[in-house]
Formats: sequence, structure tokens, C-alpha cells
Amino acid sequence: QVQVVESGGGLVQAGGSLRLSCEVSGSIGSIDAMGWYRQAPGNQRESVAVMTSGGATNYSDSVKRRFLIFRTNAAANTVYLQMNSLKPEDTAVYYCNAQVVGRSGKWGDYWGQGTQVTVSS
Repeated sequence: QVQVVESGGGLVQAGGSLRLSCEVSGSIGSIDAMGWYRQAPGNQRESVAVMTSGGATNYSDSVKRRFLIFRTNAAANTVYLQMNSLKPEDTAVYYCNAQVVGRSGKWGDYWGQGTQVTVSS
């Protein structure tokens, strides 16, 4: 079993900052990639920021230069999303995703329960 748990959402005024965290635990052999996705009401889930096990990152155009995905060390099972200069259009439920190879050797795609981010104007 693999668990993905997010934390750090909340309500913030436009121009403010929030930091989300995501921890992966359980029967983990290795983590191929971790990333953040978001879904606003009436919209499809979209990719926000992704980091591979090698540290490569990819951001959606809408958050480039405002959001940063990082981890404290290469072996960490926790990634963070630092969100700066937040805009009302960033309001959404943010989900963490982890692509994990379990100790059994089986690959899996795992999602957290989501955390609400609301940016007021």
C-alpha cells in the first residue's frame, strides 16, 4: 500500500503566498516522479508542477515564475509547492500525484485526497 497525503491549503488574499506539502509513505521501492495538479469547479484536472526523481521540473505556463516545486533532498519522500503572487484564478483543489515502484516491483500511480486553495480578490 502507498499513501499520499497533502497539507497546507487554505484561504489567502491575492498577491499572497502558500506552501503545500505532499508526503508519500508505505511500501515504496522508488519514486519516479511527484507532482501537483489542480481542479477548479467546472474544469478538468490540470498539471501544475512536476518533479522527476532526477530533479527535473516542469511547470504549466500559468504558474511559471510564481510557483516552485522542490524537495529537501534527493531521497526525500516529500515534495513542496511554494506558491507566490497568488491570483484568484489559482483557486482550486490541489492534488498531489506520485508515480511509485513498490517494493514488489509493481508500478503505480497514486493520488492524495486534495487540499483546497482559495485566493480572494
